Amino acid sequence: MRRILIFIFTFTYLFVSGQEDAPESERKQINIVYGANFTKDEAQFPGASIFSKDDERQVQFEHKGADLWCDIAIFYSQENRLKAIGNVRLQQGDSIEMNSAKLNWNGDTSLAKAWESVDLSDGKMTLTTDTLYFDREKQISYYNSGGKVVDSVNVLTSRVGTYFTELKKVQFRDSVHIDNPEYIIDSEQLDYYRVSKNAYMYGSSTITGKEYKIYCERGFYDTKIEQGYGIKNTQIDYDNKIIIGDSLYFDKASEFASATNNIQITDTINNGVIRAHYAEVFKAKDSVFATKRAVSVSLVEQDSLYMHGDTLMVTGKTESRILRAFRNAKFYKTDLSGKCDSIHSEEKTGITQLIRNPILWNVNNQITGDSIHLISDLETEKLDSLKVLENAFIISLDTISKTGYNQAKGKDLFGKFIENELKIIDLVKNTEVIYYMYNDDQELIGIDKTICSKIRLLMANNDIEDITFFVNPDGDIFPETDLPLESRKLKGFVWRGEERILSKDDIFDEDDNNIELVKIRGIENPIDIDAEEEERSKNENDPVNNIPNTKAIVSKPTSIKKVQKP
Repeated sequence: MRRILIFIFTFTYLFVSGQEDAPESERKQINIVYGANFTKDEAQFPGASIFSKDDERQVQFEHKGADLWCDIAIFYSQENRLKAIGNVRLQQGDSIEMNSAKLNWNGDTSLAKAWESVDLSDGKMTLTTDTLYFDREKQISYYNSGGKVVDSVNVLTSRVGTYFTELKKVQFRDSVHIDNPEYIIDSEQLDYYRVSKNAYMYGSSTITGKEYKIYCERGFYDTKIEQGYGIKNTQIDYDNKIIIGDSLYFDKASEFASATNNIQITDTINNGVIRAHYAEVFKAKDSVFATKRAVSVSLVEQDSLYMHGDTLMVTGKTESRILRAFRNAKFYKTDLSGKCDSIHSEEKTGITQLIRNPILWNVNNQITGDSIHLISDLETEKLDSLKVLENAFIISLDTISKTGYNQAKGKDLFGKFIENELKIIDLVKNTEVIYYMYNDDQELIGIDKTICSKIRLLMANNDIEDITFFVNPDGDIFPETDLPLESRKLKGFVWRGEERILSKDDIFDEDDNNIELVKIRGIENPIDIDAEEEERSKNENDPVNNIPNTKAIVSKPTSIKKVQKP
């Protein structure tokens, strides 16, 4: 009989209060589904009806398609709000369920607060926190005292978090941390889409995998396949290399990383550096491909060697590393520079080849030939020797007269470096010399013009100190007045002093210095990540165009002079 009276009272109470409230179109009343035991306590809860569970079931309420169960409910019908206490469970549809010890619910504003051991689940993800606020109208839940989200692959924690039910997105802020068996992510802010498992990072963010570490201040990461990109102050530590650039792309499965704009790749083992505006790193092949004002910087005898080409490629393991510079290749260090069509430098043999139309400047000496090889000592890694094969020609401006040129030519040239300085030069086969000779008072004695089978030049301070002729030398020393100007140049003489590379900046031509960098979307203005995620999902579901959506970073230039990759 008591339970019947309770239901009669409840029905009458709701009917009367419903007449006094706003129209149904403006307000939706919280309904009692099961009231169980009823009482009132005007001293402590004025105007409230108190319902408590019985032996059969908990108290149950309904509001706009959501059901709530609890042990005790303090219900303010006039204000259309209630406080639920003990084993609180809120269920919305077939998927969303929340449990807590206590809950405040306002039916007019659809705002609620749950606290003490709160967990929210949608069947595939569980959010736990001490206090959770939610807005049923906007379908948003949030916490600001620390929380954790667990799904099938990740455990995510943060100080502040917001769950967007319709987007199935959680926005984490302040001390964000993701634990995955394969990697760890730490970020200032991270937006995580539960279905796709995609993460969008803002502020200082670090992804630490088993074989890589990524830092960025804005970026995207597909947590399922460990693929993503970073923009704004980005860095990847990968394959014993530190890669820095305005934009970086990474894919674990293909063991590939690329970078765009203001790139620096540091080889931590060989202490070498590559700078460019576009680069690719292939871990499996231990190789780097770089273009757009690309330059390699390495240390040789406490001096930096700069090597440039339209395209640079570094391949092979540490002991077998090969550096190639393609098209318009140039290099510079303080006492040695040169250029040619391409450069091939192999660490295993210590040989650097200047290929096709090479020219070398050793301080003031211009050296040309069909092919030029620089050879390093494999033990000391110091420059050891020089080979010029076919049509070897060495020229230097006479430093006293400033008008004549000292010249020597032969079929081949072999040079010897001592303490990184070219000291001995041997010219062999069909050799010829023109040399301006002076006394100790710097007065011109005459011009030596000789042919023979072999010539040795001994150098001091990068100038000819002594000449030795071998095997039937034929020539003479001519007074300046007796040797016409047209006879003072050997056949094939071409002085290219205006092309000499005098600084590390000279290795770049006008096209290199006027490169227009690609615009990386998202650096200046934040990307609408909800729209980005929707587009990404469409691409993933498109069997024809099922490729990663990387247009946000514009990682690859629109035109690259490609070479065959290793």
